[in-house]
Amino acid sequence: MGGRILVGTASWSDPGFVERWYPKKMPVSERLGWYAQHFELVEVNSTFYSVPEPRMVERWCAATPDDFTFDVKLHQLFSFHSTPAKLLPPDLQRRAETDAKGKVKSTPDLQEALLKFFLRPMSIIRNAGKLGVLLLQLSPAFSPRKHQLSELEPLIGMLSDYDLAIELRNRNWAIGDQLESTIDFLRRHRVIFVNLDAPASDHFTVMPSNVNEVTNPRAVYLRLHGRNAKAYVTGKTVAARFDYDYSDKEIAEVAKRSKKLVKEAREAHVIFNNNNLDYAPRAGLRLRKALGQIVRAPAQTLELF
Repeated sequence: MGGRILVGTASWSDPGFVERWYPKKMPVSERLGWYAQHFELVEVNSTFYSVPEPRMVERWCAATPDDFTFDVKLHQLFSFHSTPAKLLPPDLQRRAETDAKGKVKSTPDLQEALLKFFLRPMSIIRNAGKLGVLLLQLSPAFSPRKHQLSELEPLIGMLSDYDLAIELRNRNWAIGDQLESTIDFLRRHRVIFVNLDAPASDHFTVMPSNVNEVTNPRAVYLRLHGRNAKAYVTGKTVAARFDYDYSDKEIAEVAKRSKKLVKEAREAHVIFNNNNLDYAPRAGLRLRKALGQIVRAPAQTLELF
């Protein structure tokens, strides 16, 4: 029968959203509540850079309806990115070993300590019944040539009580013979594979868009990066890399793909990451319309339809 499809965007406070989508002069404190009138899901991006304060997370929960869902991106220390010590909680900054540039040396002990810090605010979201998936967005440097998926097992083990999704950012994990072993590993560990809509490109940082895998029946994940190949590879900012406005025909394709994916899962989480200007929220609303979902849209967005 399949489950329900939740649609959202990667963050709710992007500069383009503020400039183009939210009502003018809307206070910062009101944005999430207004966002939640339009979408049932959001992917929290700020947690990639810092552990949120419990009071802030409490405000997120208070500002959203009971059935709202937060997917939360894990801190970059876990994803094989070069991490400045200043992005760690103060207690861990003092304990972490760093190089001459102030970058942290990632160790099992440091990862375990950071995860304890990270999961405290997550417990607030979870207790409110609003925690969806924890998203591990790996660095493109995490490649089959230099790494093995088994390196992820300690983190997977520590997060066994959570729904964990992994977005691979090195194409070589998902092409040729490697794809089967990648999917087999994730399925065995009940980790959610992140399916992607990305530009048509053979560049090693661009994942193929023709892979549709459900590796955990709890949820299937689809992230949409836009289809601007040159910008994706050469862009210096998030807005530049994901500068793409989906056409109505492409939105219809995404709707069809989402329906197909959710046939094998309880939920599909569909996240628009084409975060230039207000492309993502407007694409998300168009997808909700294409899916026949009821959008509780205030007067400000009626012109979309």
